Amino acid sequence: MKKFIIALFIGFSAILQAQEIKQDTVHKNKPFILDEVIISTAFNKIQSQNVMKVEHESIKSLQQKGMTTLIESLATIPGVSQVSTGTSIGKPVIRGLSGNRVLVYSQGVRIENQQFGDEHGLGLNDAGIESVEVIKGPASLLYGSDALGGVLYFNPEKFAAANTFQANFSQKFFSNTLGSNSSLGLKTSTENWKFLARGSYNIHSDYKMADGERVTNTRYNETDFKTGIGYSNSKFSSIFRYNYNNLDLGIPEEGIAEQSTNKKTDYPKQGVFNHLLSLNNVIFFEKSKLDVDLGYISNDRSEFEDSEVAILHMKLKTFNYDAKYHLPKLGKFETIVGIQGMNQTNTNSGEEYLIPDARTNDFGVFGTGVYEWTSNALQAGLRFDNRKIISDARGIAGSAGSFEALDKSYDSFNASLGYKTNLAEDLTLRLNVASGFRAPNLAELTSNGVHEGTNRYEIGNPDLKTEQNVQTDVNLEYKSSHFEFFANGFYNHINHYIYTSPTGEIIDDNAVFDYIQNDAKLFGGEVGLHFHPHPLDWLHYETSFETVTGKKQDGDYLPLIPANNWNNTIRTEFKIKNWLEDGFATLNVSTTFNQNNVSGFETKSNGYTLLNLGFGGKMKLGKTAFDINLNANNLLDKNYISHLSRLKTDGIPNIGRNIVLGLNFNI
Repeated sequence: MKKFIIALFIGFSAILQAQEIKQDTVHKNKPFILDEVIISTAFNKIQSQNVMKVEHESIKSLQQKGMTTLIESLATIPGVSQVSTGTSIGKPVIRGLSGNRVLVYSQGVRIENQQFGDEHGLGLNDAGIESVEVIKGPASLLYGSDALGGVLYFNPEKFAAANTFQANFSQKFFSNTLGSNSSLGLKTSTENWKFLARGSYNIHSDYKMADGERVTNTRYNETDFKTGIGYSNSKFSSIFRYNYNNLDLGIPEEGIAEQSTNKKTDYPKQGVFNHLLSLNNVIFFEKSKLDVDLGYISNDRSEFEDSEVAILHMKLKTFNYDAKYHLPKLGKFETIVGIQGMNQTNTNSGEEYLIPDARTNDFGVFGTGVYEWTSNALQAGLRFDNRKIISDARGIAGSAGSFEALDKSYDSFNASLGYKTNLAEDLTLRLNVASGFRAPNLAELTSNGVHEGTNRYEIGNPDLKTEQNVQTDVNLEYKSSHFEFFANGFYNHINHYIYTSPTGEIIDDNAVFDYIQNDAKLFGGEVGLHFHPHPLDWLHYETSFETVTGKKQDGDYLPLIPANNWNNTIRTEFKIKNWLEDGFATLNVSTTFNQNNVSGFETKSNGYTLLNLGFGGKMKLGKTAFDINLNANNLLDKNYISHLSRLKTDGIPNIGRNIVLGLNFNI
C-alpha cells in the first residue's frame, strides 16, 4: 500500500513524500520507521530517494560507542578516519583526503578555523549536536572551494516540541585519562517561538598507554556553550544560534617524560577560541521557497612556549552567506539556483608568523535540478566560483620569517551528474560523477619558516595552481526487513595535487621542504552488511570493510592514507522487566591491517586488532529513570600505533584500555 508521509523539522519546510509500505512490514502496535531526511544535499530528500549516497549517524548512536572525542567517534563510520595527536587533537580524513580538502559545516555554516594546521582539532563539541551527515566525495557544487574531498555536516540539536519544557543533564567518566564530561541543557517552545541553551565542560589528564605510562602533556580541557532561538509560522521561519568553544590543549613534545595525572595543561600549549553565530531563514511562497543562511565565525588561535605570552597569535574572522531559491516544481522536475560567498580576514599579533595578514573573498553561483519518474531520479548541476586572496608583505624579502605581498585570483567551473534507480524492489543503484576544486591555502602559497609540530622549514609557492578533481562513485544497496547490504566504489583523479617535498637543504637544523604539485589518483571503497534474522529480531550482526589507495602520477604513494580496516559488531537488544528498557549489549572487533603503501617520508605501520564491549539502556530505579552507557574500549589493552598518528614518528603508541561510563538524566 502507498502512504503519504509528512516530515517536519523546525526551521525547514515540510516535506511530503509518497512511501511504499509493504504489508508484511506493518505490525500491530509497532511504529513504521522512515529514513531520516538528509539536510546536507540540495533537495532534502529521505535517503532512499536521494541520488547521492550520504552516511547519516545520530550523535546518540556514536556516543554509545564510548569514544573520548567527537572526531574519534566519526572515525568509526566506514570511509572516515582521523589524523590524531594523542586524544585531544584529531582532524577528519575522508577516503584519504584531509585538511583543507574536507569541509566541516555546523549550524548550517562553514567552519573556518585555520584548518590547514595539524596542531588543532575541529573545535566542535558533540553536546548540542543531533546528528552528522557525511558526503564522501566532491561536493563543490553546493559548497564551493575545499569540498574537494567531502563534507562533514553537523545538524544542531532540535528544539522542544510545541508547548513543552525539557531539561537534561549528562555525565561521562573516562578511566584512562581520569576524564570527565558534563553537560546541562534546557529548552522550551510555544506554538511559534523556540528556545534552547546547553553548556558543557570536558577535562582530561595525559592519556595512558598499554604499558601503564602516560604521554606527557596530552591533557586538555574544553568549555562549550550553545544557545538558539527560533520563530516559525506558515509563511516564515528564522533561527538564530550561537556556539562558544574554548579549547586549552597541551602540545606533547617530550613524549614519555614527567608522569602526572594533573589536568592543568603544561607548556608548550595552545588556546583555541571559536565564536560561531548563524542565522537561518526560510521564506515560504505559494509554490516555492527561499533559504538564506548567514554566518559569522571568529577564530582565535594562540600558542605558548614557556609563559602566558603568546609567541603565535592569529585571529581569523569569517562572514559567510548562502542563498538558495527553490523554483516552483514543474511536473516531476525540481530546480534550485543560488549564490554563495565568504569574506575572510587573518591578522597576526604574536612574535612569530605562521601565515601573513591576508584577506580572502569567495563568490559562487550555481544551479541544480532533479527529474524523478517511477523509481528513478536524474540529477545534474553546474557551478562557477572565484576566490581572491590578497596578503601583506612582512620583513626583508628572502630572509627567514618574511612574506612577500600576494594578489591572486582563482576561477573554477564544476559540474555533477547523478542517477539513482531501483534494480529490484529492495535493490538500489546509484551512479555519480562530480568535479571539485580547492584553491591553494595561505600556508601553501606563502610559508617561510619552521612549521610547528613538523620540525620542517617550509617554503610556500605563490605559483601553485588550483587543485581540480573528478570522482566517479558507484553505490549498490539492498535493504529488506532482516538483511541489509551495501557496496561503494570510487575513483578520484586530482590534477595539480599539492604536497611538500624535501630540497636537501638545512636551515637552523631543520630540513627544508618546498610545496610542489603533481597529478594524483585515489581509489577504493567500502562494503558491508547488517543481518538481524527472523524470529531473532533482538540479534544483530554488522560487518564492514574499507580500503583506499592513493598514488601520485610518478607512481609514489600519497601520505596519510589510512590502512585497510575490517569492522565486526554483534549487538543484542533486550528488556529486563521493571528496571531496564531499550537495553543493548555490543561486542566489537576492529581489525586494522598493515599499511605498507607509504610515501617517501613515512614509515610502514603494523596492523592490530582491538576488542570493544558496550552495554546500556534506560534504567529505572523507583521513580527515577535515566539512560546508562558503559563501554570498555581496547579491552585487551593492546599496544598499537595508528598509521595516522602524528606521534608515530616518535614511536609513541595510542591510548590503552579505556572504561567509559555515561549517564543521562531528563530533569
